[in-house]
Amino acid sequence: MSDPSAYTPPAVWTWNKESGGKFASINRPIAGPTHVQELPVGRHPLQLYSLGTPNGVKVTVMLEELLALGHAGAEYDAWLIPIQEGAQFGSGFVAVNPNSKIPALLDRSGPTPIRVFESGAILLHLAEKFRAFLPEAGAQRAECLSWLFWQMGSAPFLGGGFGHFYAYAPTKIEYAIDRYAMEVKRQLDVLDRRLAEVRYVAGDDYTIADMAIWPWYGALAKGQLYNAGEFLQVQEYRHVLRWTDEIAQRPAARRGRMVNRTWGDPASQLHERHDAGDFDTKTQDKQGPAA
Repeated sequence: MSDPSAYTPPAVWTWNKESGGKFASINRPIAGPTHVQELPVGRHPLQLYSLGTPNGVKVTVMLEELLALGHAGAEYDAWLIPIQEGAQFGSGFVAVNPNSKIPALLDRSGPTPIRVFESGAILLHLAEKFRAFLPEAGAQRAECLSWLFWQMGSAPFLGGGFGHFYAYAPTKIEYAIDRYAMEVKRQLDVLDRRLAEVRYVAGDDYTIADMAIWPWYGALAKGQLYNAGEFLQVQEYRHVLRWTDEIAQRPAARRGRMVNRTWGDPASQLHERHDAGDFDTKTQDKQGPAA
């Protein structure tokens, strides 16, 4: 491959080749469905279409936390959307999320189904619906929402920026890796300084801000993202580590991290969740060999 520093962009960009890298088969410059495929619908009020990536984990942790509080209306079916196979481009999924990204939620608890897409919007929708994990007014609410949107704005630099160029790009580009490593370490420092002052990100209470940030930055601080722990020297962020370890002890967070997960220890994978008992009977370690 030619030296990337020698590349001169053309006057008009055209899509005439695959981008390369791990996700080349699903990257394209147009929106809309590629095929007709309706989404399944289960028996619960909430229908989640997702995958156990950090963005998906945000929502399953929230749902499991709501159920742990006794909110029966938060019962949900979690359907697996295998993005590497292009399932997010099916007509049914695009109807719920025109952006073709997981997670997507269909709230069927009322007379008319409500679609909600973008993980931050789903967290906010559920928090307001059940009046949980979000302060109702004033400075505390503003702090929580500020950190929620901090995550939404910051994580693309971590995933699509650092993660892509460090782990997935077909060629290693020093400038790109240095640029995004610097930004990710700055973000970790922002979070570490905040958590030196407070127990949880928004203050004394556990909120949707923690649920949004933990699957990304908690996993990063534990060296679980992109095999980049040593490279980023994540052990330096001791307040982030304290916080992520505390959340990891929450039973609902542990359950939420298992839902729609298709990699790692088979005992940690619950490909689909349709009942609370599925955690005991349907993880991959309990499934027989494929027919």
